[in-house]
Amino acid sequence: MSNAAPLATVTIDVVGHPFRVIWTPEDGLVRAAGFATAEDPLAHSLLERLVRLDPALGGRGLAAEETPDGPIPDAVRAYAAGDLGALDAIPVAQPETPFRGEVWRALRHVAAGEAVTYTELAALAGRPSAVRAAASGCATNLVALIVPCHRIVRRDGGLGGYLFGVPVKERLLVHEGAVRPAE
Repeated sequence: MSNAAPLATVTIDVVGHPFRVIWTPEDGLVRAAGFATAEDPLAHSLLERLVRLDPALGGRGLAAEETPDGPIPDAVRAYAAGDLGALDAIPVAQPETPFRGEVWRALRHVAAGEAVTYTELAALAGRPSAVRAAASGCATNLVALIVPCHRIVRRDGGLGGYLFGVPVKERLLVHEGAVRPAE
């Protein structure tokens, strides 16, 4: 284990679900983020995924206490309260391949209140024929919500999948005004 400080973390309710963010305290870069699920109520899988992708970083572990204040927790709370642009300036870093990096950067340009198809995402990432690769970029995104893979829908108008469950994806899209609530 390195001498680096443990990773900072906070859990905040977003659209009725616990949302956990993990970041490096020395530079404020979000390294992992996602929702708790029934199978993973404390969102431990985020750190497990980070350890698999970046063993040295993940090996730092999490701080014993959450960090409830600061720019990242404040931005997440602002988003949850309705400031839909609050997450836009949060810096992120995750292990990437060249195309996945382009997909994740393209995702950050899909504004709250919008939803684009996987085909449109592939085009935004510079490879219009790489629809499956763009979908894979969504599936492997380690920084959910901040890198908004929930804003990608199927061509037929269906919501598609979401690691944290389609109901969470739908609530996020309703929160942002991209879809109407189910009757």
